[in-house]
Amino acid sequence: MNIETIRHSLAHILAMAVKELYPEVKLGIGPAIENGFYYDFDLREKITPEALLKIEEKMRKIILQPTSFKKELSTKTEAQKLFKEELYKLQIIKEIPEGEISLYRSDNFIDLCHGPHVDSSKEISLDAFKLTRVAGAYWKGSENNPMLQRVYGVAFKTNKELEEYLQGQIEAKKRDHRLIGQKLDLFHADEKIGPGLILWHPKGAQLKKTIQDFVIDEYQKHGYQLVDTPHIAKLNLWETSGHTGFYKENMFPPMHLKEISDKEKDDYQLKPMNCPFHILIYKAHSKSYRDLPLRYTELGTVYRYEKSGVLHGLTRVRGFTQDDAHIWCAPSQLKNELSQVLRFALELLKTFGFKDYQIYLSTRPAKYIGSEKIWEKSTQSLKEAIEKLNIPYEIDEEGGVFYGPKIDIKIKDSLGRAWQCTTIQVDFNLPERFDMTYVDSQGKKERPIMIHRALLGSVERFIGVLLEHYNGDLPIWLSPIQALIIPVSQKYDKEAKEINEYFVAQGIRAQIDSGNKTIGKKIRSGEEMKIPYILVFGQKEKEKDQLTVRKRGQKELVSLARQNIIQEIKEQIKKFQ
Repeated sequence: MNIETIRHSLAHILAMAVKELYPEVKLGIGPAIENGFYYDFDLREKITPEALLKIEEKMRKIILQPTSFKKELSTKTEAQKLFKEELYKLQIIKEIPEGEISLYRSDNFIDLCHGPHVDSSKEISLDAFKLTRVAGAYWKGSENNPMLQRVYGVAFKTNKELEEYLQGQIEAKKRDHRLIGQKLDLFHADEKIGPGLILWHPKGAQLKKTIQDFVIDEYQKHGYQLVDTPHIAKLNLWETSGHTGFYKENMFPPMHLKEISDKEKDDYQLKPMNCPFHILIYKAHSKSYRDLPLRYTELGTVYRYEKSGVLHGLTRVRGFTQDDAHIWCAPSQLKNELSQVLRFALELLKTFGFKDYQIYLSTRPAKYIGSEKIWEKSTQSLKEAIEKLNIPYEIDEEGGVFYGPKIDIKIKDSLGRAWQCTTIQVDFNLPERFDMTYVDSQGKKERPIMIHRALLGSVERFIGVLLEHYNGDLPIWLSPIQALIIPVSQKYDKEAKEINEYFVAQGIRAQIDSGNKTIGKKIRSGEEMKIPYILVFGQKEKEKDQLTVRKRGQKELVSLARQNIIQEIKEQIKKFQ
């Protein structure tokens, strides 16, 4: 039996169990999701961890009965009668077009559903599922609607798979980048500023700078030209690009400057994307076929309105920096450019330690601009680029953005979890909307094809993934502090300071700890901060003109001259770049 079908059936059994235990409950929806299922409930009584155990026990009793699942078809009027006591089901029925409505019945329980489901609960293993948590969820995801209680569960075919998953979740909890970020003093979000807006502390800002400097250098080596653009623009720019029509729910409200000054005639908008700005730079001068392909890149900070309930540390924020780039090329150059970008992306991710990944080809969504013919051509170009590199991929139906199809790369971390980072998109539409042209070899004006690409995606999200992937033990080339100098007492502070300055002059990110703590506490603090090299200096080291070295993850101590330590650190850095 398909595991998705089992998970979907368990969502219905969850609803049955809650309905039996709490007859007054109003039911929302309950789909299968990755690794499990959930169901939304409108219930005055708070569902506690103890209540979850009761619900789970009731689910097992329902499974043991056993319980069957039978599909029925109903008219809209009949369905409204069946669910006359269910407010949320009635809202769903109201939005369904006229015609037959699909239902599933299990004994006295009936639910709106297209299915599929198991024929009988006998097909569900009693020890291969578990209810995990309760969270708040607005009905239909809107903050204007009631808050429901969402009960989550996980389910697999066997108990072994379930136990492996639960153990992985325990490890993932230990690696939560929010905890690591706090422990390493990298960043925090402050309610005084607003949710989803990150304050980078000195060490975190250094980590971010190291990543950004590296990728910009790499992009310029690959023929990208660096540009820089504002954080806001007139609202009509986003009307031209189509964002106000197709992306408005993800944008912050416009700034109505006309309300504060008679001289202002336009509304302004925080940018959700960098694309229109780069287009205007392209259009600042006429272009010839000799200028193509033309590649612009920018570490541009964008702002998107994410609902407060989905914000999560660095991985879901409202303000973030993209390693954004746009390429304009002639039709004959498209396949080669796409293949180059895809190959470059995989090489770059490998440098950061990500060797496993999943590739998805995302096709035309329900809401889109442009003709179907253009979409077919764009999608085929992306498909050929993937197949040229002989890389396996999956189709993500309707997963494209409103202006074009895309390739998404989901990298797998050390726990095997997939994270969306890289995206490569083909766009025939924005060049049309902005009337972009170049002069071909025959002297005729032609329309360039536009490629959008972000290889890391959101730098904030990428750092969150890095922290969890390495459990905070970042490779030395990324470590905000690569060497910590510890004098054994204040007597050696001056010489330790000179040593620190020498390391810094050699390009090593070094720092001195000359506080009043004991030498043992300073060393433990350095180890907790996951600093790769802890260097102790005292009388013994002074006499030998050496430093006692503690390397991260190693118990053995060694004594080395400072020049040898610097050489070793630089050699370690080269291994990763």
